[in-house]
Amino acid sequence: MSLVFIVLQDNDNARYLVEGIVEDNPQAKVLHQPALIRIEAENRLEIRRDTMEEKFGRTWDVQEMLVDVITIGGNVDEDEERFVLEWKN
Repeated sequence: MSLVFIVLQDNDNARYLVEGIVEDNPQAKVLHQPALIRIEAENRLEIRRDTMEEKFGRTWDVQEMLVDVITIGGNVDEDEERFVLEWKN
């Protein structure tokens, strides 16, 4: 088992991000700690632009979330439509 994770500041934007990430990754585990939210999953997490636009109720750019990111664990594959964390061998 290889865990990937993303840690976000616990703020209003992050709450929308968490909702979208969990919707697209039902296997993800959300851990709340003081001032931060850690989301982890086995092997892969995908953050999709269309899901985030639905959650935020507006156009959303994948780069926007980086303001709220504290750290990540995993290899990043990113384009205009999605942000993927996974371990590549």
